[in-house]
Amino acid sequence: MGKQHGRRAAAAVAAAVLMGVLATGCGKGGTPAGGGEPDAAAYTSMAEIDERLAPDGTTVRVGSPHAKTVVHLYEDLRCPVCAQFETQGGGEGLRELILAGEVRAEYTLASFLDDRLGGEGSKKAANALRAALDAGRFAEYHEVLFAHQPEEEVDGYTDAFLLDMASKVPGLRGEKFDAAVKGMRHRDFVTASEKAFDTSGVSGTPTMKVDGRTIDESLAGGIFDKESLPLVIGAMARS
Repeated sequence: MGKQHGRRAAAAVAAAVLMGVLATGCGKGGTPAGGGEPDAAAYTSMAEIDERLAPDGTTVRVGSPHAKTVVHLYEDLRCPVCAQFETQGGGEGLRELILAGEVRAEYTLASFLDDRLGGEGSKKAANALRAALDAGRFAEYHEVLFAHQPEEEVDGYTDAFLLDMASKVPGLRGEKFDAAVKGMRHRDFVTASEKAFDTSGVSGTPTMKVDGRTIDESLAGGIFDKESLPLVIGAMARS
């Protein structure tokens, strides 16, 4: 598929992987009775979620360091199928798993759609998200940007738009963040992230992996409908 992000195929991959996430059994927060590694702690809000840059310099980690399941997402901020996943049930379900401490999400931000469609919207959005990570507000800003995604063909992630969206995230706007957005302070990160996407073996966005494995597309179902999640859990438990 190259770098194409056909709605059906990409959505199937996203749905299939989330099925794999939900099938894993993770305990509640606390310390195991027999000692050893602590279970992942739950969070009460998105603002509390642990987020950091991985040692590779391109992967953004969101969620408990002790989460037993890791979901890796490859997304381009201009990709409409990514927005579909993030805003129509699947993303909400994944965020709930992160808040519960059961799953840690890891993001690789691609920007290939700028080359295909023209403009710098994907790059600017990725740069702004990296700046949000510095402020500890990546997860919240990521959710806002997808919820207000401009049309794919429109290079809508302008500096003004990105700053306006940042105003919706308490504690994000400030001299340092605004300067990073306007000056593309994290351009090297954006370039390195696209390279990481190019060399990952992933064929398009959104693509997701669970603990390093991409789930087969044949498992795709009604994951974009959050109400279907209990049925998916039951089906996976019986498989």
